[in-house]
Amino acid sequence: MSAQTYLAYDYPLLSVFWSMLLFFLWIMWFILLFRVVVDIFRDDDLSGWAKTGWLVLTVLLPFLGVFIYVIARGKNMGRREIAQARAQQEAFDARIRQAAGTAGPTSSVDELARLSEIRDLGAITEDEFRRAKELVLSGHAPAGRSDFASHASGR
Repeated sequence: MSAQTYLAYDYPLLSVFWSMLLFFLWIMWFILLFRVVVDIFRDDDLSGWAKTGWLVLTVLLPFLGVFIYVIARGKNMGRREIAQARAQQEAFDARIRQAAGTAGPTSSVDELARLSEIRDLGAITEDEFRRAKELVLSGHAPAGRSDFASHASGR
């Protein structure tokens, strides 16, 4: 070990760029491979045997299997991903609406029934009920909850 090695001089800049390119292509390959495998399991149109066949092809011959899958079924991969994202967003929105207590837009009939219940409980007077009823029927009451309903419920 008498000879000194200077690694920085033995590895020129172009080789560094080439190595970085290969490294990122390798990472992109694994991302593509995992996306194909996830898409195989996500696709409801494929039967169990078809999923097994595609999975065996992508595991035993990964480059060929992934490229054949992308050519044969790649057009619908994006559509399935968008459909899944939409379904997740709708489920999230529904959960937020449920947690907030607004399952959807309420009609004027629902609003009037809620006002009537509040009046029957004695939380609002007849005059307040009449004014709120006029607001609901004219369409000027806030959707989902009137000022009287929020006042009576303690919010």
